[in-house]
Amino acid sequence: MPDTPLDLALYLERIGFAAEARADLATLKRLVLLHAKAIPFENLDAFLGRGVSLDPAAVAGKLLRGKRGGWCFEQNLLLGNVLRELGYQVVDLAARVVWNRPADVVTARTHRLLRVTTDGRDWLVDVGFGGQTLTGVLELESEAAQPTPHEPFRLRRVRAERILESQIRGEWQPLCRFDLQPQLAVDFEAANYQLAHDPASHFTQGLIVSRAVSEGRHVLSGHPLHGVELVFHPTGGESQREVLGTSAAIMQAMRDLFALPVEDLPGLRERLERLLSAVQAGTGSAARS
Repeated sequence: MPDTPLDLALYLERIGFAAEARADLATLKRLVLLHAKAIPFENLDAFLGRGVSLDPAAVAGKLLRGKRGGWCFEQNLLLGNVLRELGYQVVDLAARVVWNRPADVVTARTHRLLRVTTDGRDWLVDVGFGGQTLTGVLELESEAAQPTPHEPFRLRRVRAERILESQIRGEWQPLCRFDLQPQLAVDFEAANYQLAHDPASHFTQGLIVSRAVSEGRHVLSGHPLHGVELVFHPTGGESQREVLGTSAAIMQAMRDLFALPVEDLPGLRERLERLLSAVQAGTGSAARS
């Protein structure tokens, strides 16, 4: 097992895993589902103009002891270390995000995901894709539709790459494209830094928080050009949308639906007020200040 600063008992407590943890497929599926439901995706550090550390101790401190969420570089780093600690064979992979874009568009490798081997097969694991985070595991060699506790997903091969797709309202939507080239920890540093600091990054300009629950998915999104919206996507049902127009309402949603310790984030209310001012003015200038 790797020498990591991970407190495995604290992780299992954080996600509510009470059974015996073994390096088998049943445990892997349970860990992924509980992780996705307990630890929300969020970009608050980048939104607040802070850096995002990928030091394993810092990630564990933030997501476990700090009760925060994080984005793909943090979420899959943490889960990958947990799985290695339990005895799984884990390989980090990098993907090109194509969500809301044509599947063949050329984008940078700005997404981290995991290849996990257990029970004699390879599985795709990804607890860091925002509002479409996998709550199950996918057999890597299959191109068939595969059920998860939420939407069906599939992996479509295009030459040396695989395209991860989610079935939404009966249609297959591409999420990301990746190959099986193993990545080292240092390979994610540049993309993580760019997304957290670049003024053109949607993570510095806007807000995205999401969390899976048994009945569906909660997504909170905000951008100077599109406003702030809270959406609940029930599994198999019609989405329910609500526009949030005050910083108090946004912070309450973060507390109540995403269990985030917003009081521990200095400057959050002020940053939300600047975002809302930019929305009302119809310009993104305030969000870049």
